[in-house]
Amino acid sequence: MEKQYLILDKVQGPLIILSDVEGISYDEIVEIEVDGKEKRKGKVVQLYEDKAIIQVFESTTGISLHNTVVSFKGKPLQISLSTDILGREFNGVGEAIDGGGEIYSSKKYNVNGMPMNPVARKYPRNFIQTGISSIDCLTTLIRGQKLPIFSGNGMPHNELAAQIVKQAKISGNSDEKFAVVFAAMGIKHDDADFFRKSFEEAGVLERVVMYTNLADDPIVERIIAPRCALTAAEYLAFEEGMHILVIMTDMTNYCEALRELSSSREEVPSRKGYPGYLYSDLASLYERAGMMNGRKGSITQIPILTMPNDDITHPIPDLTGYITEGQIVLSRSIYGRDIYPPVNILPSLSRLMKDGIGEGFTRGDHAEVSNQVFSSYSHVQDVIALAQVIGEDELSPIDKTYMKFGREFENKFLNQGFDENRDIEETLDLAWDMLSILDKSELDRISPDLLNKYYRSDV
Repeated sequence: MEKQYLILDKVQGPLIILSDVEGISYDEIVEIEVDGKEKRKGKVVQLYEDKAIIQVFESTTGISLHNTVVSFKGKPLQISLSTDILGREFNGVGEAIDGGGEIYSSKKYNVNGMPMNPVARKYPRNFIQTGISSIDCLTTLIRGQKLPIFSGNGMPHNELAAQIVKQAKISGNSDEKFAVVFAAMGIKHDDADFFRKSFEEAGVLERVVMYTNLADDPIVERIIAPRCALTAAEYLAFEEGMHILVIMTDMTNYCEALRELSSSREEVPSRKGYPGYLYSDLASLYERAGMMNGRKGSITQIPILTMPNDDITHPIPDLTGYITEGQIVLSRSIYGRDIYPPVNILPSLSRLMKDGIGEGFTRGDHAEVSNQVFSSYSHVQDVIALAQVIGEDELSPIDKTYMKFGREFENKFLNQGFDENRDIEETLDLAWDMLSILDKSELDRISPDLLNKYYRSDV
């Protein structure tokens, strides 16, 4: 028989506190009835002796100590899933908000997921083509990888996320099913409208599942939203055999919500007020990417976060960098030169790209071209620093050629339109156009055979 509790100890922000509870478990779902009519949901977030602390998913407005009935459901938050979720939009706790009705399924799935056995993990192979040259050539996204985008306030990360959703496709066998799960946390209404409109106009809405938590939605939903999205991704990947790309924006909003809830629980803060378990909490999300032996599907993650004050050493990007396999860094100075997407390739890297590029994956020259572009563009930065001291007119002829290479590389290779979709062949050919500005003797990272085959003397 379900036990009900009629008197609360305390209401504090999004939390309610109960005493004299028994037989309760961590993460258990709670139903809260206010004034005998309005029902809200919550979950147990902390247990101490006979006390339970409950996070309320909706607002706690109207809840008093004596007008509330609390019932414990004996199970964690679960959502119904089927292939009907494709093309649909849900809120942060998995409830449909697009007017299409509920999802009916005989199976319900725990949003906290099931840990993937490390022994069952398959090493990521094959690349996902985003159609964006700076990513495909230099920080290649590999199927099963987690590759975050580090951005800043006011930068075009939303446009970049929308472009990736529109253009992303898997390489190789075109019969394999591909879909995108998009999780938005704490975004503004106009940003949510922008994403919906972009997906609809691009005709990709039928292969996108959206989990949207808006800025004025409860912060507790912000904690649940990525877990609902990843649960949907796991279902589509490992039960339906699909290749899933999960895009989560903005992880900074997620971490701010985590800090606010931690403060409400009166937990001891760590760096910059974030809870001490921030690392393990982020890992519980990021580590839900990958491929499994014996299963067809895969989950690839692109978390997007805005670095507070553009500080890459801030706890959020810092800890994210430890857990994930590289990063794509957007630069405010490059953005100031009217270049989109403003990817700063030097601090960007993809640790798994070496195993998913080259002959049989992209093209035989990919690895060497990528190394040469990094080397040459790095030298451009040294030449720019020198020019600021002695003036560009005093540079040597070779240094002036590097300056030309740097300008052409940024304006023609990095810079591309929001609707411009370049395949990997076009991207690599464009990289050769840029490298051919330099003298052949300067291209010391490329083998003579590839130089003879691809170098363009007419550039």
